Amino acid sequence: MKCVICKQGETVPGRVAVTLQRGETIVIIRDVPAQVCQDCGEYYLDEPVASNVYARGEEAVNRHAEVEILHYAA
Repeated sequence: MKCVICKQGETVPGRVAVTLQRGETIVIIRDVPAQVCQDCGEYYLDEPVASNVYARGEEAVNRHAEVEILHYAA
């Protein structure tokens, strides 16, 4: 698909690190499958992956974690 940010690059399957922050909690999830723009590096998550990532972020907030670094697991 064409990147909606740079409007030039095409996306290809890849893996990215997603950083989430809410209040005092920062969560980094590594090796998340995504479509990544070849030109600017912007990434796009499909719905099941995004739901998983957000759920793990919410769990960290509920535990009052300050910083967590996780590996993506489906």
